[in-house]
Amino acid sequence: MSEVRIIPYDETYRDDVLAITIAAWTPVFEKTASEVPRFVYDCFYPSGWKARQEQEVRSLLQSEPDNIWLALAADKPAGFVGIRLHPEDMMGEIYILAVSPPLQRQGIGRRLMVHAENLIRASGMKMVMVETIADSGHQPARRKYEASGYVQWPVARYFKSLD
Repeated sequence: MSEVRIIPYDETYRDDVLAITIAAWTPVFEKTASEVPRFVYDCFYPSGWKARQEQEVRSLLQSEPDNIWLALAADKPAGFVGIRLHPEDMMGEIYILAVSPPLQRQGIGRRLMVHAENLIRASGMKMVMVETIADSGHQPARRKYEASGYVQWPVARYFKSLD
């Protein structure tokens, strides 16, 4: 693989970022759909996960472009990461991370995580948080976070159908 550069998000890459979003999450959400309660999945994704995921990322790119960084491999987008700062908790958050499937497992996601951690540290935060779902589709992400030194905070989130 050629040199990977991490640059601030540039609007000219919007369609590439959206394409990476769908490609990276397709195998994940195939598992999520079969592992979470159906009423929960249907409430979160009434028009399908792709429509919601694309809308959410498009909104982030428009509203928080200064919080997004791109990994370029051979001068083409290979992945991206987004951060948020929560000074009230002395915490930074890696709130989105995706790598193009053909380029996964080549260190791009790790480079993006380290870049995000360095930005958060430079902002004076004392910790960083990343959140994911406990289904099997997100298991590779959880393994990567744990291998990078992240410790799980046991949170239980319960849902009840009102129908």
